[in-house]
Amino acid sequence: MRTWDNYKEHVRETDPVIARDIDEIESLAKIVSVMIDKRNAMGISQRELAKMCGIPQSSVARIEAHRITPNLDTLLKILHQLNLEISIVPVSK
Repeated sequence: MRTWDNYKEHVRETDPVIARDIDEIESLAKIVSVMIDKRNAMGISQRELAKMCGIPQSSVARIEAHRITPNLDTLLKILHQLNLEISIVPVSK
């Protein structure tokens, strides 16, 4: 394996369970990255965002550091305050 992408592709071809886990992690990482970018673009701190959402600042920090996976309710609270929304679309294979 030469690159991380090569390795992920190899795993996806050989182990469907781990492939699903990789896909879920990458999807969440994309969402969190957009959240961080939007929060920074708005010029607000984690503490300010947390106050706007009614959640602890430590929760925002752990979500942004990928140490916890937010539940849907928390995710929607954060996205709402950032003027973002989730769209459900068919997966293209």
